[in-house]
Amino acid sequence: MLKSTLTVGGMTLLSRVFGLIRDITLATVFGVSGGTDAFLVAFKIPNFMRRLFAEGAFSQAFVPVFSEYKEKHSREALRDLVDHVAGSLGTVLLLIATLGSIAAPLLVYLFAPGFAGNPERFDLTADMLRITFPYLFFISLVAFSGGILNSYNKFAVPAFTPIILNLCLISAALWLAPMFEQPLMALAWGVAVAGVLQLLLQFPWLLKLKLFPIPRIKRHHEGVSKILRLMLPAIIGSSVMQINLILDTVIASFLTVGSVTWLYYSDRMLEFPLGVLGIAIATVILPALSQQHANESHEHFNQTLDWALKLVMLVALPACIGLLLLAGPILATLFQHGDFTANDSYMASLSLMAYMLGLPAFILIKVLAPGFYSRQDTKTPVRIAIIAMISNMALNILFVVPMVLQQYEAPHVGLALATSSSGYINALLLYRGLRKAGVYQPLQGWRPLIIKMLIASAGMTALLLYLTPGLEIWTWLTVLERALYLASIIGIAAVVYFAILWLSGIRPDRLKRT
Repeated sequence: MLKSTLTVGGMTLLSRVFGLIRDITLATVFGVSGGTDAFLVAFKIPNFMRRLFAEGAFSQAFVPVFSEYKEKHSREALRDLVDHVAGSLGTVLLLIATLGSIAAPLLVYLFAPGFAGNPERFDLTADMLRITFPYLFFISLVAFSGGILNSYNKFAVPAFTPIILNLCLISAALWLAPMFEQPLMALAWGVAVAGVLQLLLQFPWLLKLKLFPIPRIKRHHEGVSKILRLMLPAIIGSSVMQINLILDTVIASFLTVGSVTWLYYSDRMLEFPLGVLGIAIATVILPALSQQHANESHEHFNQTLDWALKLVMLVALPACIGLLLLAGPILATLFQHGDFTANDSYMASLSLMAYMLGLPAFILIKVLAPGFYSRQDTKTPVRIAIIAMISNMALNILFVVPMVLQQYEAPHVGLALATSSSGYINALLLYRGLRKAGVYQPLQGWRPLIIKMLIASAGMTALLLYLTPGLEIWTWLTVLERALYLASIIGIAAVVYFAILWLSGIRPDRLKRT
């Protein structure tokens, strides 16, 4: 299982690297403006719904049912399930994509009401949303295909697929943008094309498994009905973090111009460790947990969950500390070129530090949630998600309003703090729910592991504080000097952290799980 996690993590890391190159390109070419705010909202709306219908609720509902059919039914029944899910899902997605494109202005009012005061920015957002919204149709079918491949331990292709989106956006920014009267429209077309290419990439592998779907629709299909029952509540339960981020966007649209973009770049840096650590392990353990539940192997279920939690905590804690202390230098190194100014780096670093405070919670959510979904329990995460969302709304008001009234220079930081705080509420309630249901019981080794992690993290923190200069120093360095200096600091810090773990007795072979 560790090998599969490394495969997904490696591909996800590669995708995140291309994502960084994409963001560096966008920051350099377009900078921070009302236009970039418009594109990011037009991209975030279908991307948000993708998290609901793709990696979120659909995957969490489909994979357990698919695994159950795979273990307990015939090959013909499995193919029948794939065909009918493809037909039902495709029909619903096509309808949603069509309605979303038609209702683009209404969606902009809903997700970014602050744009209504600027007709030019509002209209640009709506125009781009009409182009980007069909991306939801294609990328959700990509998630459907990926769920099938992951269930057969074919993790590499689904994990590689996001790279295509990054390549399309980079190409659109560099070569397609000059051809448009409004250059940012090229990015919207880049998103649309990426969806088609990502879906086409899955086809050869589905054919190889002899599970290429032939879409069919049948009323009251047992498997499809079961997926829908699980999916509807999971829409909220699996996507609370994304809903919180959308709420941030709504409030940020009323704040200083650039707030949406600063939060976007902060969120992108948050997604880097979250994708490589949390999503990679969650992708691997969901099929395993689903299969163990279907086989009623409760002991192995508990062992898999405990292994995953220990593994993510080993890496989540140093990632949190490192990105918190290096937020400014990282943003300055990656994005402070062209139209992205030193002030933009500073403002984005403030919200990134606030997001980093919640990184361990966000990663734990990705690992704890499959403990419910693999057992086809979607109601419990929904209740927890509602509590977390209400908490986030209250915390947004609690943090942001005083900042605005006191004319604090960066009120958008309050949004990030609220999101991080609600993340801990979500994670703690998920953990308590698994314990209360008797599904998870921590195994031996947690106390010495935590002590060793804290000692290693303390050593790494002291080193980072000693080696890292103030943010103003980074603005004086050339791009190459920044990159070399930052890479050196990160490399030395990582070596120190893992060296201390090694000396304390933690070995890689002890982290393996077949």
